[in-house]
Amino acid sequence: MSDTLFHKIIRREIPADIVYEDEHLIAFRDIAPQAPVHVLFVPKADFATLDDVPEEQALVVGRLATAAAAYARRQGFAGDGYRVVMNCNRDAGQTVFQIHLHLLAGAPLGRFGTAG
Repeated sequence: MSDTLFHKIIRREIPADIVYEDEHLIAFRDIAPQAPVHVLFVPKADFATLDDVPEEQALVVGRLATAAAAYARRQGFAGDGYRVVMNCNRDAGQTVFQIHLHLLAGAPLGRFGTAG
């Protein structure tokens, strides 16, 4: 496995506020939240970016999305709405090179797009 911040969290080498884990993924609160609820869903399979996930491994991405949706339902904010985001590479804002899905919720999120 690589040695990103997320890999260290998976290996329990650094602490995190873990809200969900199973054999395929781990989810924890972002340390710099961009919304009242900001949880990162990270697969235990090792792929640096979404672009690195081969088609035959598409289930990895599906598990992230369905785990995030289930978390939103369990926490009671699915009805109000939430956003899921995956950044791919530097220009899109990816800073940790292990794929992950951001779940944002807890307030009206408005529009998003390019800065400026």
